[in-house]
Amino acid sequence: MKAEILEYIKEIQETRIEKFKDTAAEVEQFRIKYLGKNGVMNQLFEQFKTVPNEQKKELGQALNQLKTAAQQKIEEFKNYVESKEESAHLHDLTMPTDFSELGSRHVLSVVMNEISEIFSRIGFTVAESVEIEDDWHLFSALNFPPDHPARDMQDTFFVEKEEGKQEVALRTHTSSVQVRVMENNKPPIRIIAPGRVFRNEAISARAHCIFHQVEALYVDKKVTFADLKQTLLYFAKEMFGEQTQIRLRPSYFPFTEPSAEMDISCNICGGKGCNICKGTGWLEILGCGMVDPNVLEACGIDSKQYSGFALGMGVERMAMLKYQIRDLRLYFENDLRFLKQFESII
Repeated sequence: MKAEILEYIKEIQETRIEKFKDTAAEVEQFRIKYLGKNGVMNQLFEQFKTVPNEQKKELGQALNQLKTAAQQKIEEFKNYVESKEESAHLHDLTMPTDFSELGSRHVLSVVMNEISEIFSRIGFTVAESVEIEDDWHLFSALNFPPDHPARDMQDTFFVEKEEGKQEVALRTHTSSVQVRVMENNKPPIRIIAPGRVFRNEAISARAHCIFHQVEALYVDKKVTFADLKQTLLYFAKEMFGEQTQIRLRPSYFPFTEPSAEMDISCNICGGKGCNICKGTGWLEILGCGMVDPNVLEACGIDSKQYSGFALGMGVERMAMLKYQIRDLRLYFENDLRFLKQFESII
């Protein structure tokens, strides 16, 4: 009997993992063969009962050695099969090769693209330019007086401000794009200028030192304020819905005359009054006006022959109204919890 046990131990020790190539079922068959109810171990223990007492100690040790060898081999086989199955899963050629999440457009990009699309339907093309501008394109050509507050360090990030040299600054508005277009193109001109702008302001829920604008410019013969009003009404209805109403309030901008600010009927309460519109039923969204003749002349356009209108809006403000976002800082913090809310927007 001892020789039989030693033969089984040798058989177990010489059994190789490679024998179990496919599934855990073969490992289970191996376990049943040695440790099952009718397996080798139980049969040997039955025979052990008939062995003379003087041989039981030696045979008992051999049986325990056999059982331990079988248990260790089974555990080794199980670990091998599990690791092989896991490896096969990771290298399944039918699975996608990239497990990273798909990204989406930022909400500001979505709104800027939507604004651009609305104006493109009525013949406006997109114009872009540099973000670091000189004083002429940023202020002087736009009829800003030398002592205008926008030239002050509190409002503008100056890149270069040396005596005897033209000041260079981060652009505070995309109106500089309009100047460059008018300098290099003859009317008719019909463009929009989307882009990033910078102002030296304290960061809060309602203000930021970085934000985005979309400005529009139309210059041609016999352009009137009526053309401006109809363009604004068209834009408001396309952006916020057919039920949207507009109103224009007199205002002042150095580069337009006359100038106005435009409000839309509150799209939250339908004009009835709520905390978003502060109970007025109206929301301010942009500034506009007829291009000042001095601006046209500064850009080389005959103001007696041509006229035009311009308008500008903050993209963050438009996104706040459209998606009821309360804090400007959320746009720039890259918080995935915020950004994921807009994944479904095209």
